[in-house]
Amino acid sequence: MAPQKSKFGRAVVKKLLTFKRILHLAAVLAMAQACNHSTTHPKAPKEAYSVTKMDVQNEKFLSTVNLPVSITLADIERQLNNQVNGLIYEDNSLTNNDNDNFMAKVWKREAIRVSVNANDSLFHFRVPLKIWAKAGVKVLGFTRFQDTEFEMDLKFTTRFAIEPNWTVSTQTTAQGYDWITKPTTRVAGIDIPVTGLVSRMIDKNLDGITKILDQQVHQQVDLKTPVLKAWNTVRQPYLISEKYRTWLLVVPKRVLMAPFRFQNGTIHSTVGIEGYTLTQTGAKPDVKPSVTLPELVVAKQIPDDFRIGLLSEVTYTEASRLAAEEFVGKSYDFREGHYKVTITDIDLYGQNESLIIRAELKGSLNGSIYLRGLPFYDAQTKTISLRDLKYDLDTRNVLYRTASWLLQGSFARMMEQQLTIPVGSQLEEAKKSLQAKLMNNQLAKGVIINGKIDDVTPDQVYLTAESMLAVVYAKGRVDLKVDGLQ
Repeated sequence: MAPQKSKFGRAVVKKLLTFKRILHLAAVLAMAQACNHSTTHPKAPKEAYSVTKMDVQNEKFLSTVNLPVSITLADIERQLNNQVNGLIYEDNSLTNNDNDNFMAKVWKREAIRVSVNANDSLFHFRVPLKIWAKAGVKVLGFTRFQDTEFEMDLKFTTRFAIEPNWTVSTQTTAQGYDWITKPTTRVAGIDIPVTGLVSRMIDKNLDGITKILDQQVHQQVDLKTPVLKAWNTVRQPYLISEKYRTWLLVVPKRVLMAPFRFQNGTIHSTVGIEGYTLTQTGAKPDVKPSVTLPELVVAKQIPDDFRIGLLSEVTYTEASRLAAEEFVGKSYDFREGHYKVTITDIDLYGQNESLIIRAELKGSLNGSIYLRGLPFYDAQTKTISLRDLKYDLDTRNVLYRTASWLLQGSFARMMEQQLTIPVGSQLEEAKKSLQAKLMNNQLAKGVIINGKIDDVTPDQVYLTAESMLAVVYAKGRVDLKVDGLQ
């Protein structure tokens, strides 16, 4: 008969069995815990850029800046009278013009007056003249030469045009004259009217006078010099943001002009400067003065708006810092808490049009993962945001084998929604600075520009080796006031 075990022995055996169960459970838990902790080392997408910062800065957007121009007739009179003074016609020969026995000198007596008839689009000039004439007068069969002085107002109509090479041309036609004082000569103490003779001589020489006037206008009225000065003024870089060292450049290509219109003593036209607008950051661009002007093009219609590309720049270092503030240190649960990861580091760079995000994780998954998305400028939030953010192909393949729960979760969607880079303040400052440059800004003496930005619309975000560049279009209207044709 076998001996019975003591109560003490049975208690020891029971405790040993319980301890073995605890060890077994611990082993099972350890194995389960080991299965919940995976590592990932996918291949990093290669950093690559299809455009440079200079490419983006030099990307030119063809625009037409509409410049409604209004010039009063008073300004034209003043300019014309400044150019036409003193002796304006001289005939020093008695034998020219088929031995006409007539010499003359013509001076401007008073200010030339200008009016416009809207029906015929012609300039009407009244030219007050003082005339000295020497005419041959037959007395008792003999020709005697006598001097005379008199005053008259010549009347002309002129068709005014600006040639493609910026010279002013006129086609002047005589419209008769009004006597102020009539010419007479004194022979043997007797005043002899010679009005008829002088009238015939003047009629005969009016064509010559109109040619002289046209030549004077062509030679004396210089539009090219002030226009070239204004042209070079427009081409100079304008600092529109001192904080971000942003410069606005206008690269004009040609000038369009609509036909003249006349209304209430004012000449109206529309000038369109067609060219490229761009913005650059950094040091002031070096723009050499132009010595020539493009040809003037007459166009029936000219667009009445303009657009300018404005840039906002964010370096990858700054973007990574902002992303780290948003994500680093935060933990995320998956599958009702069975899996958990914490972001320990984050970095951003570009691969052509895609923004690459490298995130370092620890927890149920340890190592790096890579995501890629398309950056765009969100006009509502005024941020650089991402669309179509998804795992890079090599990362996806690795996760499929080691951590499929991360693929099936909302991690990528969460990052797409929360990763935003604010650039609104930079663009707003550029817009305000540009608006200030368009308000009552004197481009050249007597030439004042006024404009208003009506709308800002996004273009796209460019990835360069140095930074992300968000481009938006500023659209608006510009008016030009020519004050006194100075």
